[in-house]
Amino acid sequence: MLVHIFLSLFIGWLGAFLVIRYGYIWGLIDKPNCRSSHSVETPKGGGIGILIAFLVAAIWTESSWALWMPALLLSLLSLYGDKLNLSQKLRLVVQFICASFLIWFAAKSNYCEISTSTGVPVVIIVPVLILMITATTNYYNFLDGINGIAGITGVIAFGCFASIAHDIGMFNISIICISISASCIGFLILNMSGKVFMGDVGSILLGFLFAGIAILLSNSLLDIFCYFAFIFPFYADELISIIVRLKKRQSLFKPHREHLCQLLANELKISHWKISFTYGLLQIAIIFLVQKIRNYGLTWVLAIEILFFFIFLACYSIVLNIIKRKI
Repeated sequence: MLVHIFLSLFIGWLGAFLVIRYGYIWGLIDKPNCRSSHSVETPKGGGIGILIAFLVAAIWTESSWALWMPALLLSLLSLYGDKLNLSQKLRLVVQFICASFLIWFAAKSNYCEISTSTGVPVVIIVPVLILMITATTNYYNFLDGINGIAGITGVIAFGCFASIAHDIGMFNISIICISISASCIGFLILNMSGKVFMGDVGSILLGFLFAGIAILLSNSLLDIFCYFAFIFPFYADELISIIVRLKKRQSLFKPHREHLCQLLANELKISHWKISFTYGLLQIAIIFLVQKIRNYGLTWVLAIEILFFFIFLACYSIVLNIIKRKI
């Protein structure tokens, strides 16, 4: 296991380093715009190291191609998208196809028994799961707006998945998750200082794999709500921003920077690392509470998640009021 950890950490760092070194030559440069939380041109696509670490772990553990091939296809398309602007429709079509492959793999391998345990017909549960993977893939990408936040979230979430997968005997998934977590640490070494951005190749990959692995590990609705809570701050932030934009009658597909983390960084000028570490601490707190009370049943888990959502919403309202006063 230590070999996987150190190798993945190095690969994560190396991918980011190479993008810093050759990003301008490869055309992997993020130019500031009205949605950006940075003011200078910065190399992007540093998440390529996370992709390579994931592939090495998947092949090393002889995991099925149906697990790693969809993620590879999606990441390569995203890497191309880091260089050129691709149609959002094309991205969504590919994401739905890749999510469908992953669900098919889960069903074929008997990993996921949610339909059997809940009594929900397959024709209903399968589209819902595909939609959950696609939505999470994009949510993770949307929240990758400030230094450190996507990487720290990945370290914590996949680290927890590695422990859970090991405990239930899914050792290949455990090794894959610990490799992803370690590669995120390697990437963060250069990302926290703002020298390189993860890019879609990394954030899309992490969102897709997070949702897919959460489903692979789940055998009930309780599992689903427990595991998806592992990146609860991202879900809460995205849901609140959707509500805000709907209230303003803004397009949900139009780029924006109205997530709480972006408001804190751009409007209140709080350091990126402070925001990212705060999100990480909140993420750990929610994971700890959810895992502690899961034995009490789904109702209690949902109650905790709803409570945290309203706490998040209250923080969002407070920040908006502070910004209005400053204006």
